[in-house]
Amino acid sequence: MSPDNKEEQVEGTARVNSEGNLTGAHGIDGTHGVDGVEGTPLSEKTRRELIAALKQNWQREMEGVRMYRDLAHKERDATKRGVLEKMAEAEARHAQKWERKLAELGAEPPVEERTLGMRFQGWLRRQLGTEAALRQLEGEEDKDIARYEAQARSINDTEAQTMLREVKRDEESHGRVIREMIGPIGPQGMLDVMLHRERWHKRGGGWLGDAIYGANDGLGAVFGIVSGVAGYTGASDSHFVLVSGLAGMLASALSMGSGAFLATKSEREVYEAEIQREKREIEEDPEEEQEELALFYQLKGFTEDESNVLASRLAEKPDQLLRTLAHEELGLSEDSFPNPWVAAISATISTAIGAFIPIIPFFFMQGIAAVIVAALISLVAHFAVGAAKTLVTGRSWIYSGTEMTVVGAIEAVITYVLGAAFRVV
Repeated sequence: MSPDNKEEQVEGTARVNSEGNLTGAHGIDGTHGVDGVEGTPLSEKTRRELIAALKQNWQREMEGVRMYRDLAHKERDATKRGVLEKMAEAEARHAQKWERKLAELGAEPPVEERTLGMRFQGWLRRQLGTEAALRQLEGEEDKDIARYEAQARSINDTEAQTMLREVKRDEESHGRVIREMIGPIGPQGMLDVMLHRERWHKRGGGWLGDAIYGANDGLGAVFGIVSGVAGYTGASDSHFVLVSGLAGMLASALSMGSGAFLATKSEREVYEAEIQREKREIEEDPEEEQEELALFYQLKGFTEDESNVLASRLAEKPDQLLRTLAHEELGLSEDSFPNPWVAAISATISTAIGAFIPIIPFFFMQGIAAVIVAALISLVAHFAVGAAKTLVTGRSWIYSGTEMTVVGAIEAVITYVLGAAFRVV
């Protein structure tokens, strides 16, 4: 919606003001025009299609309201929290538009339900970190834009087309705002990030992202072990498969946990060593370091004057200058390093959970039946983990889940065939 509250004349037939109120040629009795012909009643088929599309739009907008409110509730920065709240309000206004249009067509919007699944998704977004959640929202906004454009071309209702194009412009604006929040490009936005050291650019996903990838590794490793051992034993010794799987689970979990701990600890040690080196350079020649920082900003596209202003502002606070130089020159930021113990615990537990899935049937079943069930639940788990990865990557959950499933199936076939080959030998 345009922020200047001006009414816009659309196609000479109707006006939609900034509050979403419809004025002009159309009535509210369902005679909004077919193929742009004013006053012509909608056919029943067109009316049903329009109602179905508007209900889908209403549901999507309400999901957007919840997502933006979840992020606003988590965000500590007052300015960005306000932006997120305003975007939630804009999504709510869009939903109100679809409610009014549905009422004109004699239909009611779907009943809004806050299901357990929706609450879980909200919790996931809060755990992921703002940047990862915003990237997911950016993808959702792009999908909404494409959907509204397609509906505007296909729906034979002039008034609905007007509303769809207007809401599409709003969604495009939201996409630009999200991209700006993910990576500010203006001088003032860059200065705010540097001066306040916001936590919006933590490594994507935080501990939850590490947990998802841990589950992925554990599931893949033990699924391969189970398939290979089953092939080697001819699926005749379920106890041997179970013991092998449990050993693989334990080894994978401990390996992932210790690896995560040592990796994050090493990252912090490297960061601290580089900070000390940079600190010595600032103490020895602060003017040269300030000039160096200004050059970094010029390479990013700032003018020489803007770069000098930013560098001089930061030079007034030596500690901030130190952290900024470490970030710009070395790509290091203290906020990007997770707690080693949190990383170790999340990696260990998630890997163990993922690794445990393929061996579950062997506690209760024997022979080829246990192998088949293990393969089925493992492939389902591969799809679920692949879909969960999109919370961090922002990709299509169907594509990511299918990709993981295919990779898991190929892994199982290869290890089973190799196991069977060793049995023959």
